[in-house]
Amino acid sequence: MPIAIVDVDYANPQPGAAATAACVVAERWTDGVPIETHAAPIKTVQPYAPGRFFERELPCILAVLPRVGAPIDVVVIDGYVSLDGAGAPGLGAHLHAALQGRYPVVGVAKSQFGDGSFATPVLRGASRQPLWITAIGMDVEEAARCVVSMHGPYRIPTLLTWVDRLAAGDPPAWPG
Repeated sequence: MPIAIVDVDYANPQPGAAATAACVVAERWTDGVPIETHAAPIKTVQPYAPGRFFERELPCILAVLPRVGAPIDVVVIDGYVSLDGAGAPGLGAHLHAALQGRYPVVGVAKSQFGDGSFATPVLRGASRQPLWITAIGMDVEEAARCVVSMHGPYRIPTLLTWVDRLAAGDPPAWPG
């Protein structure tokens, strides 16, 4: 079940770009090392608009995903799939639609949005601060269990840290 984990960095883009989109691919949720890594320079991005974050982030993610060679079974984003209990679409829902529903999308958010009642909080490591899980195309409770099972002893799973660093231009060294 290959998992594509994506992130975008605007603060440290590659030369000549406004952002860098990154993707790491793992064979299993529990893997600590990706089987593929990709970074794509994004020349132009939309300005940040409150409540319309997807307009800025979605084109970046869609630019890096085609670089993946492995067959993808699920995409993980840094953010929310839905923004409330009524299902107001967040970045993940817009990504799911843009991908024509081909893959489930799991949102892993580091901070609570609104009252958070629509997301499933999970604790990892010794952290008392939850990650907020949302999903489309798969059961959110299953998605939460998968995120809990991800490699690493800390609140943020190893490969989420890896993709964040890759997007920021500071990728971890391959082991061995």
